[in-house]
Amino acid sequence: MNSDANIVDSVIRSRTAVRAFRPDAISKEDVLAILDVARTAPSNSNTQPWRVYVLSGRSKQQLSDRLARAYADETYPLLNHLPDPLPHSFRVRQEDFGMRYYGALGIDKADTAARTRATGRNFDFFGAPIGLIFTIERCLKKYSWLDYGLFLQNIMIAARARGLDTCPQVSFARYQTVITNYLELEPGNEVVCGMSLGYADEESIVNRLQIPREPTDRFTRFLGLDAQS
Repeated sequence: MNSDANIVDSVIRSRTAVRAFRPDAISKEDVLAILDVARTAPSNSNTQPWRVYVLSGRSKQQLSDRLARAYADETYPLLNHLPDPLPHSFRVRQEDFGMRYYGALGIDKADTAARTRATGRNFDFFGAPIGLIFTIERCLKKYSWLDYGLFLQNIMIAARARGLDTCPQVSFARYQTVITNYLELEPGNEVVCGMSLGYADEESIVNRLQIPREPTDRFTRFLGLDAQS
């Protein structure tokens, strides 16, 4: 394996979803550099379906405050981001993640109030200095959402290569109306997700979680390709 492959592999493997950040400022130039790399992601017929809102300082805090109020409203509609019932193989991994994550925070599975408070930290971007909101035009099909995933992955890898950390957060999509009103989104635009960007708080135990991945042979079939040494 050549040195470039080693570097890229190392950056990808070092990326984790960070859920506790230091408050250290991130420059506009750094954010622009990351987005400039990310925009090279492929998209169907070069449609480039992504739109990004970068928030920091007072603007980020104002949105976080609005989201916190909405989150505290128990009547606010839930976001069904996974099917119900969730197929067994996916549910097992989801439950394993929950056990590890809340366990690291010292939260018992039955402690609903503490779990709710922990989830609420999403909307303060886990203390990161930069919050990102991503939107897409609602008329676009699932293939454009696939393109969007490639763009988001580019952001996370470009950030990690610069010593920065991220956490992609689908939880923001629940508050479409709140975010639309605050950002004054044009009609027909939909929130894809949010993302926290900053430097990981290395003292936080939650950032030392080791989340397992399925081995390659569990999700891959080779047809007509002989193994080579």
